[in-house]
Parts: sequence; C-alpha cells; structure tokens
Amino acid sequence: MSTQSSYDSGLEKFNRVGKGTNILFHLIFIILALLCVVPIVVVLSISMSSEASIRETGYQLLPSAFSAESYNYIVKQGSMIIRALGVSVFVTVVGTLIGVLLTTSMGYALSRPQFKLKGLLTWIVFIPMVFNGGLVSSYYINSTMLGLSNTIWALILPLAVSSFNVIICKTFFKTTIPDGLIESAEIDGAGQFRIFFTIVLPISLPVLATIGLFLCFSYWNDWFQSMLYIDDQSLYSLQALLNSLMSNVDALAKNASTMGISYAELVATMPKESARMAVAIIIVLPVALAYPFFQKYFISGLTVGAVKG
Repeated sequence: MSTQSSYDSGLEKFNRVGKGTNILFHLIFIILALLCVVPIVVVLSISMSSEASIRETGYQLLPSAFSAESYNYIVKQGSMIIRALGVSVFVTVVGTLIGVLLTTSMGYALSRPQFKLKGLLTWIVFIPMVFNGGLVSSYYINSTMLGLSNTIWALILPLAVSSFNVIICKTFFKTTIPDGLIESAEIDGAGQFRIFFTIVLPISLPVLATIGLFLCFSYWNDWFQSMLYIDDQSLYSLQALLNSLMSNVDALAKNASTMGISYAELVATMPKESARMAVAIIIVLPVALAYPFFQKYFISGLTVGAVKG
C-alpha cells in the first residue's frame, strides 16, 4: 500500500502545474479567446454602423454612429435572402443526414476484423488524405460524368464523405463496440444492417454528433461548390450570396428590375459594407447558437480512441 501511495503522490507532484505556469496558460488562452471574439465584434459593429461613418472613420470596434439600415435593406431583399437561406438549410440538413449515414456505415465496415476487403478499402480511404486527386478531375466527374451542374445535388454529394471522418468512425467503432456484442447478435440471427441500425448506432451518439457537426459546419459554410457548379442564382446558398456580395454589389442589383427600382438608384442607396457584414452575422448566428448544445458530444467523440491509462 505504501508503495502505491508513494507512486500516486509522485504522479501528483509530476502533474502539478506551478502558479506562474498556470497564470501564463490563462493569459495565453485569454489572448486566443480574444483573437476569436474580437473579429466577430468588429463585424457586428460594422453591420450596425451607417455607411457615412464607415467611409469617414473606417472599421471600428464600436460603431461611431448606430444605424439599422443594413438590416432594413436585407429585410427589403427578403425574397432573395429567404430563398438563399432555404437552400442553405436544405443542403445542410439533407447533406448532413446523407453524410452521417455513408460515413458511419463505411467506418463500421472497416472496423470489423472479419471483413475481407478491410485492408484494401482502408488504403483506398487513406490515400486521398495524403494525395489529392485535384480540382480538374473532381470537376470533370461531378459536372460531366455525373451531370450535377446546376442541381442542388452539386452542393451535397461532393462533401458527403471525407477520409478524415471515415477514420474517426473506424477508430470509434473499433475501440468502443465490443466484438462479443456483434457476435452475440449474429448468433441470434441478426443481419449486418439490423446490427448496425438497431445496436451500433444507438450506442454511438458521440461519434454521430461529432461527424454530424463536422458535416454541418462544412455544408453551412461552403460557397466553393456553388462557385464551381451553380450558374442559376435561384440555387445560390446564403454563403454563395455573401461571396457574391463581398466581390460585387451586382449580386443584389441584378434583382432591381423585379422590384421596380432602377439599377443606379439601387446601387446609390445600397449600404454596401454594412450589408455585407449583416449577411455574415446572419450566417454565423445559427452555428454559434447550436454549437453549445452539441459541445459535450463533440469533445467525447474526438477523445474516443485516445490512449487510455
């Protein structure tokens, strides 16, 4: 007992953090937190500033002249914003569901020791993590061979599965799901699909939440797929619309004729900088509100498979 107690006290002494080191760590984390928070505060400040004050004083941490003209302008552009928001929500929800199903099923298959093609498929999944096929090949396959151009599926299918997510699922299932549980279900006559959907998935909430969050963030923040495959503005996501706003105010001005407003009048009265930042706030807000509810599952899903003492 004395040997064990001395061993434990030695470990506590080894793991003890000094007061100075603890203060240093706190300062580092405070600085990192500020680096994440300050840009969001600046964007919010710009979105609530008048165009005149932005032209006079530039970007500031706090607005010199409060104005809601950017949000009023977005409300007036309601049909376009709501359509883009609907596309983003549909792509995020459907893409996340499809991606979680494909990723977890592939990870589960690769985690089973009796699966004969496990070695070959593991290399097929691993190689794209090191060597990318390139933009030309993926564009040719998605646009020409699969014919996804100007369809909603061009925003969903290319992002549905990634090698990194498959490896996370494989590690989770291999280290968490006991082989005896699967074998007992097989003895009872259950097939692989029934085992996967009724036994494996219900006890795999951490990895489901982790992969779901990864996919949700990827779909919600994506604008690159729209730039590559979408020419029809009715299929623009909210993020693609923001990208258009950041590069050219014509993205909103093109709809001037449908609203009975001339192009010149619209461009002259449009709150350009503040409107762009207001759209950015609208994009960030749903993710920022949803993340705290999934944080514990996200952390537990990432730490599963780590070295255990």
